[in-house]
Amino acid sequence: MRSCEVRPLQLVTYENGLQMQERLVAMRQREEIVDQLLLLQHTPVFTLGRGGDRGNLLASPDQLSASRIRFYETNRGGDITYHGPGQLVGYPILHLGEGNRDVRKYVTKLEEVLIRTARDFGVEAKRSEKNRGIWVGNEKLAAIGVRIARWVTSHGFALNIDPDMTHYRMITACGLRDRGVTSLRKLREAPIVVEEVIPVVIRHFADVFERELQVRRPEMKVAKVVIHDGEGVLLLRRTAAAGDFWQPVTGRVEDGELVADAARRELIEETAVDAPVEPLGITQSFLIDPRFTGTSTPVFADEEAFVARFAPGTKPVLDPSEHVEARWFTFPEAYEIIRWSDDREAIERVQSSLRLPAFGPVKNVEHVEQHS
Repeated sequence: MRSCEVRPLQLVTYENGLQMQERLVAMRQREEIVDQLLLLQHTPVFTLGRGGDRGNLLASPDQLSASRIRFYETNRGGDITYHGPGQLVGYPILHLGEGNRDVRKYVTKLEEVLIRTARDFGVEAKRSEKNRGIWVGNEKLAAIGVRIARWVTSHGFALNIDPDMTHYRMITACGLRDRGVTSLRKLREAPIVVEEVIPVVIRHFADVFERELQVRRPEMKVAKVVIHDGEGVLLLRRTAAAGDFWQPVTGRVEDGELVADAARRELIEETAVDAPVEPLGITQSFLIDPRFTGTSTPVFADEEAFVARFAPGTKPVLDPSEHVEARWFTFPEAYEIIRWSDDREAIERVQSSLRLPAFGPVKNVEHVEQHS
């Protein structure tokens, strides 16, 4: 039985999800890693598959911005779909191998995993040969869109557990005008969370795909502190050797250290300002660029975000070994200059907490990030 590493992750921006898949697919094609299964939730996003109809996006750019939902065109199959918290997304990175190079059979197996999972929660779902995914009556419970390159899979499935179903009103889901969408929460008429479903999906995935699964947790914990003064944010610029980009206060959590303690320590070490830090209520996962890890094996990080308020005009004292400049930015300026999508998500969370209006239309970032 072939091995497969399962990686349960936290919230992942769609940009980082693409980056994870791109790098892992290349490594699997070179046979540097075993099969992988990423299980995660995305920050709110609409994605359009190749050949899909952009007219199935019903919301205007301003409506997307006000709702803080991204939009991306991607290289998977299928039309338009939604990802967001409360929905379990699975990205299998599998080498199909000799005797299994059948795309239709692969998709059917994904559907079988989801059908068995739904059944364990008292929901009888079925597949449709005309419209892939799994269905309960005339409503889709899970969407499937895959890509296969040199017989290594990417993209995968999205199972609605308890997402914000109002977001589906902004699209014609999967381009099907005569069908709807549903969720396990709606069908069961009882509360359910993603964490309950993950072990069930893992068990059925192992059985259907005949894999010996090993659960791997992220290898690193990181604390981020977004500093604001009520109107703007303070960003620090890394040294040229460390990448020469702007970011909030960010640092690694040491072994045995509480994340909140690490956030306070990093704040003091990087700015020389001692201020209270409060949880921002968001933890994100990303794959670290191997240039910064010293290893060729994948290193994932979980990053918990915090917020701190400084008095207007505060000038921090920097550690010159890490940062060369600090500057206050308005939120619009910050969004233009920051490099990482998870930084933007954290900063947007602060902007929202301050009840400041969303800034401009959401941009469609077309490049794949290399996260440090």
